[in-house]
Amino acid sequence: MSIRTTTRAVLGGRLRSAGGLLTGYATTSAAHLGALLTGTPALRHATKPALMPLLAAHSVTRATEAGRRAPKLLAPALLLSAGGDVLLQLGNDTAFLAGMGSFAAAHVCYVTMFVGQGALTDRRRTMVVAAAYATAWVTMVGRLWPDLGDLRAPVAGYSLLLASTAVASAGLGARGGLGGALFLLSDTLIATKLAKWRELPGHDFWIMATYLLAQYLLASGALRAAEAREAGDREAGTDGSTAAEAPTAAGPGAAPAWA
Repeated sequence: MSIRTTTRAVLGGRLRSAGGLLTGYATTSAAHLGALLTGTPALRHATKPALMPLLAAHSVTRATEAGRRAPKLLAPALLLSAGGDVLLQLGNDTAFLAGMGSFAAAHVCYVTMFVGQGALTDRRRTMVVAAAYATAWVTMVGRLWPDLGDLRAPVAGYSLLLASTAVASAGLGARGGLGGALFLLSDTLIATKLAKWRELPGHDFWIMATYLLAQYLLASGALRAAEAREAGDREAGTDGSTAAEAPTAAGPGAAPAWA
C-alpha cells in the first residue's frame, strides 16, 4: 500500500470518527469567525453552511461509537439550524423570515427533546428559571418593540420560543443551561441589529461566536443527558425487583430499553 493510500485511509477514518468531526467543526468555526474579523465574504459564505451538519454528524457518531443512538430530535434540530444559517445569508426579507421559521422549527425540536429527557422534572427550579427568562423576554421585547417595524410580531414570537429552549435546556444541567442562555444572547444581538441599535465592536463576530458555542453546548448537553438516563435505566435493571419484572413486561426476547 502506498504512502498516499495509507494517509488517505487514516485521514478518512479520522474524519468519520466523533473526534475528527468535532475537530472539523472547531476548525470550520474558527475559519468562519476569522472571516468575520477579516472581512472575507467568500470564506464566510463557504464555511457557514457546513457548521451545523458537522456538529450533527459529530453528535450522531459520538453516540454510535458509544454503542447507543443519539436523541432522535438532535440531528433534525441542528440541520434545521443549518437551513436557517443558509437562508439568513441570502440577505432579503423573504429569506430572513424563512430562516427564522427554520430556526423556530429547530427550537421546537430542542424543547420537545429536552422535555422528553426530563428537563422539567424539577418543577420548582423550572418555575424559577422560567420566571427569570420571562422577565428578560418582556424587558427586551418591550425595549426593542418601537424599533422593529414590520418585524415586531415575528421577532416577539420567535424570541418567546427561543426563551422556551433556554428554560428547557436549563433542566439538563449547567452545560445545557449555558447553551440555551448563549443562544438567547446570540439572537438578542441579532435583534438589536435589526432594530438598528448601536452595534458592539465586532458585532457579527460575537453573534456567531455565542451561537456556535451555544449549539455545541446544547448538543453535548443532550448527549450527556441521554447517557445519564441510560445509566439510570441500567442501574434500575440491576435492581432485584425491577429485573425480575422486566421479562414479564417486555418478553424474554425483547431488546433492552436503552437500545
